[in-house]
Amino acid sequence: MAKQRVVVGLSGGVDSAVSAWLLKRQGYEVVGIFMKNWEDDDDGEYCASRQDWLDAASVADAIGIDIEHVNFAAEYKDRVFAAFLREYQDGRTPNPDILCNAEIKFKAFLDHAMRLGAEQIATGHYARVRFNAAAGRHELLKGRDPAKDQSYFLYRLNQAQLARTLFPVGEMYKTQVRRIAAEIGLPNAKKKDSTGICFIGERPFREFLQRYLQGAPGPIVDENGREIGRHGGLSFYTLGQRQGLGIGGIKGGDAGRAAGDHKPWFVARKDPAANALWVVQGHDHPWLQSSHLLAEDASWIAGKPPAPGRYAAKTRYRQQDAACQFQETRGGFALVFDEPQWAVTPGQSAVLYDGEVCLGGGVIHSAAATERPLPPLQKPAPAKPARRWAPDRKTA
Repeated sequence: MAKQRVVVGLSGGVDSAVSAWLLKRQGYEVVGIFMKNWEDDDDGEYCASRQDWLDAASVADAIGIDIEHVNFAAEYKDRVFAAFLREYQDGRTPNPDILCNAEIKFKAFLDHAMRLGAEQIATGHYARVRFNAAAGRHELLKGRDPAKDQSYFLYRLNQAQLARTLFPVGEMYKTQVRRIAAEIGLPNAKKKDSTGICFIGERPFREFLQRYLQGAPGPIVDENGREIGRHGGLSFYTLGQRQGLGIGGIKGGDAGRAAGDHKPWFVARKDPAANALWVVQGHDHPWLQSSHLLAEDASWIAGKPPAPGRYAAKTRYRQQDAACQFQETRGGFALVFDEPQWAVTPGQSAVLYDGEVCLGGGVIHSAAATERPLPPLQKPAPAKPARRWAPDRKTA
């Protein structure tokens, strides 16, 4: 009897490597595919795709499986990067990794694997798939390791994709994966986890965006409308941003001098009409808190939205589940949180959970903190003339 063929996406990292090893040990016919999704300025300084390919090939050789190098750069540029740039141009902050999963890893890659005669595909994501016989559908579950759960990035997957997907390390903790990699002698056992967006790597993010987007400089203003600095273009900033504002030495207003002078500044709002970047002092400032949000472009794993009611949600990857009330709207949904959420950002995704089950989600359109009226902008005070030095007559 022929073994069932599974095509594994080998990224060069330890999670996908252990996934391939586990599947081979379970008796599958395993084939590896390395996906190259970015070609522009791929010189190795920031994007390590060449090294990743060498690591993936070394893993395949160590495990004893075939591997194929597949170029999806054209699909990535059309389906993911173009949308990424449009969102930034419109002043929003997109999450390209979510779109990459839906359009490349579980669509272009899945289609290619099916052409190779695969019954299923597998990746190194920390998530799980379960078939709910009573409901007659597949469910996406959180990864067993709460510190590594990646279901947030997979919420746009549908029933057809989940039916053909395996997540071999989803039941494991990262420490177990590292231990297995070391015990079986995988060449990348100690390789660091990748961070950031694949096509940006570790390069300065604003510098990268400036290659593709033009920004009009404008005022940075505090909550009273007072100009305290200049920005290089609204597209290059995101809500909650603290670094790179260039106003670290600016003091707060008169009312906050006693307690707020040394609090850090955060981006709180972007005003395209006035081309103004509004900033506030202090992580817990009210302008950074949102009690509710509206989302659009909803995608539901079951193929339909859940019933109105109480659930939990994440508005960014690295956060605890937040209790909320869910209500469907035309083309999207509304969430009302039990506790205000910090820096809810248009363009990011709000993902809904029922316990360990990821239900789906949508793209954040607006949040309560961004809907309050802004005070009028104040004209900057004229610069004082420089004081000329003169010798002190008493000591001259």
